[in-house]
Amino acid sequence: MFKNKNVIQEKMKESTKTVLPISIIILILCMTISPIDVSNFTSFLFGTFLLIVGIALFNIGANVSMSPMGEYVGAQMTKSKKVWLIVILSFIVGCMITMSEPDLQVLADYAPSIGKVALIISVSCGVGVFLVFAMLRIIFGIKLKYLLLGFYSVILILSFFVDKDFLAIAFDSGGVTTGPMTVPFIMALGVGVASIRSDSKQSGDSFGLISLCSIGPIMSVMILGLIRGTQGSSGNAFEISQFVSSKELGFNYIESLPKYLKEVSLAVFPIVIFFFVYQFFTRRLSRSELAKIAFGIIYTFIGLVLFLTGANVGFMPAGYLIGKYLGLQSFSFIVIPIGMVIGYFIVAAEPAVQVLQKQVESITSGAIPQKALSFALEIGVSVSVGIAMLRSLTGISIVYPLIIGYFLSFVLSFFVPDIFTSIAFDSGGVASGAMTTAFLLPFAIGVCESSGGNIVTDAFGTVAMVAMTPLIAIQILGVVYRIRISKVQTAASDTIFENTIIATSEINLVDNIDNTETPIITISDDDIIDFD
Repeated sequence: MFKNKNVIQEKMKESTKTVLPISIIILILCMTISPIDVSNFTSFLFGTFLLIVGIALFNIGANVSMSPMGEYVGAQMTKSKKVWLIVILSFIVGCMITMSEPDLQVLADYAPSIGKVALIISVSCGVGVFLVFAMLRIIFGIKLKYLLLGFYSVILILSFFVDKDFLAIAFDSGGVTTGPMTVPFIMALGVGVASIRSDSKQSGDSFGLISLCSIGPIMSVMILGLIRGTQGSSGNAFEISQFVSSKELGFNYIESLPKYLKEVSLAVFPIVIFFFVYQFFTRRLSRSELAKIAFGIIYTFIGLVLFLTGANVGFMPAGYLIGKYLGLQSFSFIVIPIGMVIGYFIVAAEPAVQVLQKQVESITSGAIPQKALSFALEIGVSVSVGIAMLRSLTGISIVYPLIIGYFLSFVLSFFVPDIFTSIAFDSGGVASGAMTTAFLLPFAIGVCESSGGNIVTDAFGTVAMVAMTPLIAIQILGVVYRIRISKVQTAASDTIFENTIIATSEINLVDNIDNTETPIITISDDDIIDFD
């Protein structure tokens, strides 16, 4: 596979299609209403190239390394049928894979008022604890929406007692933990655990791990706020470099490279070491399978280093400078529609989103196509970025839009198939990934700083908003699917199944309903209609 040039070329085409739209928008802004200095503009262009190459390599590596590793560990761990072992291993994996998540490192650098070490430890422990809950949910077949409703009710109660400087950062921490390293492994872990179940709902229950793991950091940071409060500075201004020559610009990338090599090493190596130690004791994989995974890890490592370098060195300064310039203008409210357009296209460039889309289409056998899921995510993120820009300009509390958004999400969860609820809450976590942290958050900070707002309370929360609105958008997609399948089921009953095949499984969805060919409908046992 790795010697096949067609695979690399195909992935390069895919990554180019995802990165170019957002890059073109930023390029137009820089050359029209929001100029930036030539040195940072050139740095942004080079960062775009690194993003394209990085995403392509990451996707190749994740497909043949992180996903198989997660499925293997999940399946083998659950076959032991020892709940205490599953609890211990899940907590260790959750902590390890989160502690060095690159997005979390970036957020911790932005929030010195809490303390970097304290924030990272509390977030990692939160993910570890809730990954345990997620595993137990799959094993015992507990409905996800009831757990989400209960945990978010606790978060709502805590929000009334937590210092306002902690609120936005707490909700942001729930989004950044589900980044490019966490998502492929944890999602595959869920598939592996669910695979040992033989009931009809096992595939659907493999979703929901990301959504539960996003709750842990929110709750743990809030508890941290109740215990210790904020310390020191309440914000962190950007230091933007300017280069007088192309040589200085090149050295800026070269000097930044060791930082991201270190971050990605810390993110990749703990989980890789854990996997190979686990394999040593179980000895289930052949040498050829291990060699393939090893090559995949190398591709993942190189791709993630290039991606983070391009995003942080090229896109981050551009986002901050564009936001700061627009925030100073008399027409500063233009950042709302501009932010919505950027949000629509930026979600496509998230590596974790692409992993989710492929896994959703695979597990649902094409019943939820990538295009439909992608469109719902793009609309959701667009709306959320618009709200985030409004907050940066006006200082509206993060609590109000989040309460309204999550209330609508839970109401919708009782009207859509369970699998849509699981995918929706997973999608919220993965949409708020590296590109959101590297561009949208600096963009919001620039707007907030130039308009005289409080960075911690007004600009932070952007990641949380991006993580919220996809929940509504994708569940609305679920409502549409339910209406469409209802029409097909009605037609099927009228023709007494002459032209329609009905199969029983866990997914009550239909793909390509409008196709003139004979459709195949898959519905849940609970949704089977008694035509007698």
